[in-house]
Amino acid sequence: MFLPRILESIDTSISEKYLNELLEMNQITKEHGLVLTPEEVKNMMIVRSQALCSYGRVELDIAMTKELVAVFCTSSYINNDNFATILNELHEIFYYLKNETEDQIGDYKLIHMMKDYFDYDCGGSLELLKSKIEGFIEDFRKGVGLKESLFERDEF
Repeated sequence: MFLPRILESIDTSISEKYLNELLEMNQITKEHGLVLTPEEVKNMMIVRSQALCSYGRVELDIAMTKELVAVFCTSSYINNDNFATILNELHEIFYYLKNETEDQIGDYKLIHMMKDYFDYDCGGSLELLKSKIEGFIEDFRKGVGLKESLFERDEF
């Protein structure tokens, strides 16, 4: 009888914890002229949850969201007007990539690879990044030109 209330209370406290953790990331991002509002963070958490659900994935923390924020805030192609939108798209791309590589490549390596593509090969274009990721996935499945270091799991 009280279980739904208890679960709702736990979910609310976790959501608040995640919100606060991501808002604390503004201490890092503001050095690059980027700040996420509480509303943008709430929306990002919804997008993240939808991406996880659509790919049948479960994550018990927001470490990868925090890593996406920390890594991509340094891009010269991101400004305060597009920061939240780009982060939302990056969640979708990241979880798609995780599924397509069957978790054989560590999370941190994937995020840094995405950042390199975004900055150097794609000129900040999400559409080009998606295309580049598709090419990477195709090569990955064929085993073409992949370094062994990509297959090492992250140790964090």
